[in-house]
Amino acid sequence: MTRITLHPSIEAAPAASRPTLESIKTKMGGVPNVFRLMANSPAVLEAYAAFNGALGTGKLDKKIRERIALAIAQRNGCSYCLAAHTYTGTHVNKLSIDEIAAARRGTSSEPRADAAVKFALKVAEERGSVSEEDLHTVKVAGFDEEELVEIVAHVAANTFTNYMNEVFKTEIDFPKVDHHAA
Repeated sequence: MTRITLHPSIEAAPAASRPTLESIKTKMGGVPNVFRLMANSPAVLEAYAAFNGALGTGKLDKKIRERIALAIAQRNGCSYCLAAHTYTGTHVNKLSIDEIAAARRGTSSEPRADAAVKFALKVAEERGSVSEEDLHTVKVAGFDEEELVEIVAHVAANTFTNYMNEVFKTEIDFPKVDHHAA
């Protein structure tokens, strides 16, 4: 059970959150529970939607972004985000079940994606204090500075939603996945 208000409809949310929720509904066809929860603070909802929206227009490939989300959710133990990103990974970004499992383990069968996921996990595990060697390895895999900055931003954005969902125990509204079956 979610620990704070999970607005059952857009109309039940604070008035200042409604335009952002309407935008999410238009883009996604519905409003996932994580956004209903964030709607408790119009500032948080708007900030996250803007940050996530801007990252979606970045240079980093959408399949790599999805793999990063899965790896970070697995690392942080976020059942909500594992369910959400497994669903979007298979249905929207067309990742195979094997690639989803690999991302959750912090790897990929594709060398470039493997380097990105490993670097993202290193950023999370070391709280940003990566080594010169870590940075060199991801650069050699073909990532430019724009993409490197975006990887770090995706780690931060996903960690934010992981923490939000774990703190408030957001009710999972995607098909559930076993956290331990990576």
